[in-house]
Amino acid sequence: MAHRSRVAVLLAEGFEELEAVAIIDVLRRGDIDVLITALAGPSREVTGAHQIRIHADVLLSDLRPAELAMVVLPGGMPGSAHLAACPAVLDLLRVVAATGGQLAAICAAPIVLQAAGLLQGRRVTCYPTFEAQLVGAVCTGAAVQRDGRLITSRGPGTALRFALELLRALGGEARAEQLHQGMLVEA
Repeated sequence: MAHRSRVAVLLAEGFEELEAVAIIDVLRRGDIDVLITALAGPSREVTGAHQIRIHADVLLSDLRPAELAMVVLPGGMPGSAHLAACPAVLDLLRVVAATGGQLAAICAAPIVLQAAGLLQGRRVTCYPTFEAQLVGAVCTGAAVQRDGRLITSRGPGTALRFALELLRALGGEARAEQLHQGMLVEA
């Protein structure tokens, strides 16, 4: 099996741009191999909820789950709903979770983990208006919540703290602390 060294950040039409860019930026500053991933082709251009376009590195069909250390789901609507409605995304999440990879979601995106059946009994956080949809999960209301190999966060205002926690979870504790200081991230 290939060494798990990559992180896939999945983007669907209507994703939350601030969250996606913060995650991608912080992880790349931490020397993590990040694959910006679009759901489908032929174009790799994905438009966010606020009409900002990002060109993805790969398509969902290009991913090899055995190579992924983590899959990250930025929030936003209708982006999160599109991710939750995509059987290939749900299958990828289940495979990565079952084979020891890490999963992360912010804002509305924990609904995607819920759709994949991965939140039962897990401690999570999300944008407050989505808590009722996470049936069977324990919603903590924390800015960033880590439960084993699952990391969740509340929304755009917590995106940098979330991204730094992802870097820590990927073994970059020292680099995360340097970035925390150097980027002037508060608490």
